[in-house]
Amino acid sequence: MLARPLLPPALKKGDTIGIISPAGPVNKDKLTAGIRLLERHGLYVHIGKNALNKQGYLAGTDDERLSDLHSMFQDKSIRAIFCTRGGYGSMRLLDKIDYATIYQHPKIIAGYSDITALLMAIHKKTGLLTFHAPMLRNISKGHDLTQFVNTLESGKMPLFDLKGGKCLHRGRAVGPITGGNLTLITSLIGTPFIPSFNGCILFLEDRGEALYRIDRMITQMRLSGQLDGIKGLVAGTFENCGDKSNIEALLRDVTSNLHIPVATGLLTGHGAVNLAVPIGVTAKLDTDAMTMSIESPVTEAN
Repeated sequence: MLARPLLPPALKKGDTIGIISPAGPVNKDKLTAGIRLLERHGLYVHIGKNALNKQGYLAGTDDERLSDLHSMFQDKSIRAIFCTRGGYGSMRLLDKIDYATIYQHPKIIAGYSDITALLMAIHKKTGLLTFHAPMLRNISKGHDLTQFVNTLESGKMPLFDLKGGKCLHRGRAVGPITGGNLTLITSLIGTPFIPSFNGCILFLEDRGEALYRIDRMITQMRLSGQLDGIKGLVAGTFENCGDKSNIEALLRDVTSNLHIPVATGLLTGHGAVNLAVPIGVTAKLDTDAMTMSIESPVTEAN
């Protein structure tokens, strides 16, 4: 994790959001609600040339999906890049991305689930802060998107209330916040695209995984050294992953020798609420108060 993340410029009314599909395919009608919400916030939307393509379980060929990613960073009229959905496909792009172009044109990029691979690789290779945040296909009531857009415009992160979760190990920690989908993070182990978590507060979430698979993935992280030196751990939602108490017991057990604060209750991931969490800026985790605060993730708009 880089000590000084590259912060993207904040959004302002009238800015244009670029829409891409780095992973699975999506129908245009599934994007209507999200596009309308962005427009109601005074933002314009530009759908990538290949964003509605389909090739089996992918949104077009690797070259097509990569072309949209590069085009959105190169286009000076685009101020932020939102992904349509997850699924699978982001990892196929990682060794083909022109990271120098991204570094030269820093801007907001957001998504979650399979997009975790893209967010982590970009941050690792460029230092650009990225956003684990709602995607267009998943927006329904609009609360999550409103929180995210307000953050991108004001630069002010809300205080995360973890009181709906449980304190698994007491304590306080300060460090860069990083994390995302557990399955994707473990898939990056052994590649040059996973950042160091040393000194960081790590958050994890997932969907539809049996308890033994969650155990196996977290154990893989432990055995590969990914948990060595982390300052704290906070669990997002583990949607359709069985009894929450079993996941809590697993996390308590796996982290028992780390001597760090650990809590559940972060409302980010595949659940009904998916609050945006920036990857790369400093966070403060307090499992006594069951809160987490995060520094501003953007610079002033220009």
